[in-house]
Amino acid sequence: MLAELRIRNFAIIDAVVLPLAPGLNVLSGETGAGKSIIVGALGLLIGERATADLVRPGADRAVVEGTFELGDAPELRAQLDERGIDCDDGVLVLKREVASAGGRARAWINGTGVTAGVLSDVGRALVNVHGQHEAQSLLDPEAQRRILDAFAGAQAQAAAVAKAHAALMAARHAVADLIARRDAAQKRADYLQHVAREIAEAKLIEGEEQKLDDEARRLSHAEELRALASELSDALEGDNAAVLPRLGALQKPLATLQRIDPSTARLQELYDAAYYALEELAREVSAYAETVERDPARLADVERRRDLVFRLVKKYGGTIAAVLATGREARAELSLLDSATLDLRELAEGETTAEAALVEAATALSKLRHKAATRLAREVDAQFPGLGLEDGRFHVTLAARTEPGAVGAEDVEFRVALNVGHDARPLSRVASGGELARVMLALKTILAGVDRVPTLIFDEVDAGIGGKVGQQVGDAMRRVAAHHQVFAITHLPQIASRAHHHIRVHKGAKDGVTTADIEVLDGDARVEEVARMLGGDADSATSRAHAREQLASGAGSAGGAGRAGGATSGPKNTTRRNARGRSA
Repeated sequence: MLAELRIRNFAIIDAVVLPLAPGLNVLSGETGAGKSIIVGALGLLIGERATADLVRPGADRAVVEGTFELGDAPELRAQLDERGIDCDDGVLVLKREVASAGGRARAWINGTGVTAGVLSDVGRALVNVHGQHEAQSLLDPEAQRRILDAFAGAQAQAAAVAKAHAALMAARHAVADLIARRDAAQKRADYLQHVAREIAEAKLIEGEEQKLDDEARRLSHAEELRALASELSDALEGDNAAVLPRLGALQKPLATLQRIDPSTARLQELYDAAYYALEELAREVSAYAETVERDPARLADVERRRDLVFRLVKKYGGTIAAVLATGREARAELSLLDSATLDLRELAEGETTAEAALVEAATALSKLRHKAATRLAREVDAQFPGLGLEDGRFHVTLAARTEPGAVGAEDVEFRVALNVGHDARPLSRVASGGELARVMLALKTILAGVDRVPTLIFDEVDAGIGGKVGQQVGDAMRRVAAHHQVFAITHLPQIASRAHHHIRVHKGAKDGVTTADIEVLDGDARVEEVARMLGGDADSATSRAHAREQLASGAGSAGGAGRAGGATSGPKNTTRRNARGRSA
């Protein structure tokens, strides 16, 4: 449950600390005092969108922080543990900060920085907000389906249906893709055969362009190359004036030098190395000269090969590697024509298996829904009289689809007949805003036993109702509060008088700027507030007597028995919190 909410520099709020308690918590106050702003701050805390205009004028940032007591919440604890968030003491502190400059937001859980997405995931597991907008969401078939599945305990089976449907769609996509590729290959078969044959017959080898260029250049300059090689050979060893004979004549003076001065032995080593190197050069030049021949026929062959390679590279890609890849792709497409029949048969079998799995999963879900639909209608009907809808009848219609889809084999529609003798019609055609809110509250009362979210927020769902109906709505909220912590924003004294914990919001001014204060009410202060909400003079004895009567009636109403904060007629201490959240 939410134990405490701390808000600073948010909209018109300077700083407040909002203490909450188990059971039914009510927030009251004049219109425009800032009640819904507190709900907005709580929405920001649990991951709703952050914008710079949320920051109080003159402040550099808005901060909202909430302390939650987890109790027994193994799934949430496991979720936190997966994200490395420590929660050993059972206390979870969520914090959200929005900067006035650019609206940049940051978030923390127990001091660990988290993304808005993680904050939202954790926040949705802690708090569920229901306002007039959420009541309108009852008109959405998707919302109706989710409510029925939650009541039926069928969320896991619904997820299995969605997974089976996704598998079927993947199987059908695979079949359609193969058929499309096969048909495309059939249309291109002649072209593909030409491409594959042309590239295969060329027998290209990666890297042969450079080898062909080198050979063509050598053949084109054969005479010049042979002349240069002969010139080098003659210079090295052609006659007595060549390099090697002249170098050989140096051996005798070098030997004499070494005999006289043995320290010159290193000169002999250098001489030997030079001689042998030149001798090797002479042999290589001579051998090269013998390989160079003028061969016009070979040159013509090389040029034809170069032309072929150039043409294929230009036609099918920038390199031989690209041409070879084009050939492989063409052969693969052609092979598809041969293998498509077998592959399609296998894929069709997979599609049939996926269809059967979807039908099986959807059938199991349908059984759960049909069983739950009757029970849900019966239980909502039992709630209606207590919400001022004595003649109301609730129906859950399950319309079969032609084939199962991602959400099952049927569409879910909630229908109501709110007057005697009228046929049940869709909610959107028969329910006013106030009636929708009460239908939502009836559903929430029933779902309270299966809903695992510990804190429920009702933001002025009492719009459009009053009198006895308001009292009945208050009793319903109190019944929900037997299973959840409930936080209700209300203008109705009938609902406020049924609270276990009553907080009043009122506007003041600080340094010439409007701000919102809160006051935790008990005793005479609560009597005064209920009297104000009743519309009379809050200071008159009659109004106060009426307020005490309301409070006594609320304390004795069903649900949440034994919770703290019930009304009494005698005076008690009142805790007042100013704009900075300090006791005054």
